[in-house]
Amino acid sequence: MDSSARPHCLAGRFIVFEGGDSTGKSTHLRLLAKRLRAERCVDLPGRPGLVVTREPGGTELGAQIRQLLLHGGQVAASAEALLYAADRAQHVAQVLRPALARGDLVISDRYLDSSIAYQAEGRGLDEGVIREVNAVATGGLEPDLTILLDISAGAATARRDRPGAARDRLESAGSAFHADVNRRYRELAAVNPERYVVISTADSKDAVHERVWAAVRPLVSVLGPATRAPGESRTEVAG
Repeated sequence: MDSSARPHCLAGRFIVFEGGDSTGKSTHLRLLAKRLRAERCVDLPGRPGLVVTREPGGTELGAQIRQLLLHGGQVAASAEALLYAADRAQHVAQVLRPALARGDLVISDRYLDSSIAYQAEGRGLDEGVIREVNAVATGGLEPDLTILLDISAGAATARRDRPGAARDRLESAGSAFHADVNRRYRELAAVNPERYVVISTADSKDAVHERVWAAVRPLVSVLGPATRAPGESRTEVAG
């Protein structure tokens, strides 16, 4: 593509990948980051920086919480919900708000809706309480776009149970748990159509990526230049 035809990219945007386990969120997040750089949307003078992050684990504190949640011993459902909220509070304060204030483009593997799907629906906790706790954690910060990678129950189970696959504590929660989680995600998408884009992962990886890019491009493309100062370094959080 001729460089003069490339989109100028709007800074200060927050994009989240959501979905059940084994839907390919991490893979498609990495592909999106690669595409944003290839399209010269980020990490150039006059363009926004790119922050790639995840929950749990997008901060030093979060990495410790992630280990406890996914690879530690038994965790009570209420403790699990509060640990996720603590990770999110630190993530918002240390990574998300500063990046957005700088005008960076942020893409995250999971955010608030994971707690609604996993802890409220999957664990059966009171959704009102989950929302109230996370309102404190997020301070009202919402994504500009949520990409839900949707997968059939059979395909998800096959991916989780493939030979040699290492499963964390949540991935080992059972088919009924994951079916509840996936159903709640679809419900969240249905009641938030202005924010959600639902993309089936039944097609090839390349086809799914093109649908992701089609959803993201209108959000990051504007007529004028981005606000990032020339020479300003980007920030990227390991995800």
